[in-house]
Amino acid sequence: MDSIFDGDLRAPAGRRIAWLDALFIDHAVFRLVWDNWAAVEPGVLYRCNHPTPGRLAAATRRFGLQTIVNLRGAQARNGADALAREAADRLGLAIVDVALQSGRAPAKAEVLALIEIYRTMRTPALIYCKSGADRTGFAAGVFVLARGGTTMDAMRHLSLRFGHMRGSRAGVLDAFFVRYRDEAEGNKPFLEWVQQDYEPAALAGAVATNAVQRFLNDRLLGRE
Repeated sequence: MDSIFDGDLRAPAGRRIAWLDALFIDHAVFRLVWDNWAAVEPGVLYRCNHPTPGRLAAATRRFGLQTIVNLRGAQARNGADALAREAADRLGLAIVDVALQSGRAPAKAEVLALIEIYRTMRTPALIYCKSGADRTGFAAGVFVLARGGTTMDAMRHLSLRFGHMRGSRAGVLDAFFVRYRDEAEGNKPFLEWVQQDYEPAALAGAVATNAVQRFLNDRLLGRE
């Protein structure tokens, strides 16, 4: 079902529709009780699913957040997006948008944009997507590698603990890290590999999917 929100929070009716859209079209009703929260690097970067305004305010108070990185990109007719942006503005948080998709190989420009965001953003920061499983796990892994970590550490952020299913289309994100591990880890810094060697087309056919995980991830949960 498409969004029922028209992008306007100013009127009480618009705010109610934004909440209805967030809760029942964007599945935020599940996110009221499940935040998928974890530290990527304590005091620097945290991760979660799309935060409600209340959870964003609580996290800002507890962790001193300065920046939110929205991996879904700006979505004018998404109630959850509008409510989170309003809350971020009220809390004085910087908002950075990067539109990733979980079911395709990340573009070189997207990975480089993430690395640049990590280099320049005010910290502590929070990254999130819809469920906090696939795109958020990938972005957390990019952060780990950009900071000199290992692919083993990076890939821990793409796991069932966060709801990530490698047998779905989102397995292409795991394939990205495997490609770096096999081609360059220990010989070339991650940033240089992305700049000089990474080709998204090389990940075509690298994922062995299965019907159950494809159904759960792509249809039942509506992962983007």
